[in-house]
Parts: sequence; structure tokens; C-alpha cells
Amino acid sequence: MMKASQYLTLLRGINVGGKNIMKMTDLKSCFEKMGFTGVLTYIQSGNILFTSDEKDKTSLTDKIEQALSERFNYQSRVVVLSYKQLKTVVDKAPPGFGKNADKYRYDVLFLKEPLTSKEMMKKISIREGVDKAYAGESVLYFSRLISRASQSRLSRIVILPDYQYITIRNWNTASKLLALMEQ
Repeated sequence: MMKASQYLTLLRGINVGGKNIMKMTDLKSCFEKMGFTGVLTYIQSGNILFTSDEKDKTSLTDKIEQALSERFNYQSRVVVLSYKQLKTVVDKAPPGFGKNADKYRYDVLFLKEPLTSKEMMKKISIREGVDKAYAGESVLYFSRLISRASQSRLSRIVILPDYQYITIRNWNTASKLLALMEQ
């Protein structure tokens, strides 16, 4: 028998500005009804950890998006990561990323396939002296100076057509999700 794999699903655009409101208990129940085990939600932004025997990430993503779209009546877009992928995201962060939280805000932009980090790096704009962006594996690492955060260009990402294929988590959340998967 194949060993079940651990996954993380990151929902996009829920519980933000009064749109697509979802209770985490309803989300957990929806994932359990799909046959997933060990379902755990973390904070209200749509982070769901679970295990599944499914090894094909594309079919897993399709199954989750379809079930969420039907259950919650919205156009669901999710990023699904295996434990190994999330570990790579955290372990391969740029040197010092996340280490100076009193001076910088750190975010990870998770990209939904087929969007690539190389492609997105060409499209985002950064403000010299405020923003820094780095390409990772299916993610962008983005930091901005807190003292000049209002001048950051991260918010401009919402006008890009590709924004619908991006979900953002702060560095603390990304790190905590990995820690939860490792328990």
C-alpha cells in the first residue's frame, strides 16, 4: 500500500474585504468530504493541511477547486504544495530573508501553474531602496522596508492579469505552515 502524502492547499481571495467568507470549520468539513485525512486549517486566510493517497498534483488541484467552487459558490483557485515543495520554499529563501522583521515585511508570493517565477519577475515592479524581490521555485520572495511601506510597489501586483494566479502569505505564516507539517 502506498503511503499517503502530506499536502498544503492555499486558497486565494477568501475572507478578504468581506468577500468569499468561509468558516474554517466548513472548509475542514469540505476537505474531509473529499476523502482527505488529517485535515487541519490554520488562520482565516485559507491554509489547509491534509494527507491524501493522490500523487498527481494537477488532478488533486482540479478536484479541490471543483469541490470548493461548488460548495462555496465562487470561482476557486488554489495552490497545492507537497511537504517537500513547502520545505524547499522555506529552506531556499534568500539569505537573511525573514530575519529582520522589525525593519522589513516579508511575503511569499505562491504562483499557480503554469505561472513561473522567472515570468513573474519580469512583470513585477520594485521601488529601489524599498522593495526587494527574488525568484524561487514557483514562488517570489518579496520584502519591503516598513518605514517606507506606503511607497512599496507590491500593491501594484493586483492590476496584473496574472494576479489571479498568485496567493500571498507572509513569511511567518509560510514558516509556521511548514512547522505544522513537520509535527
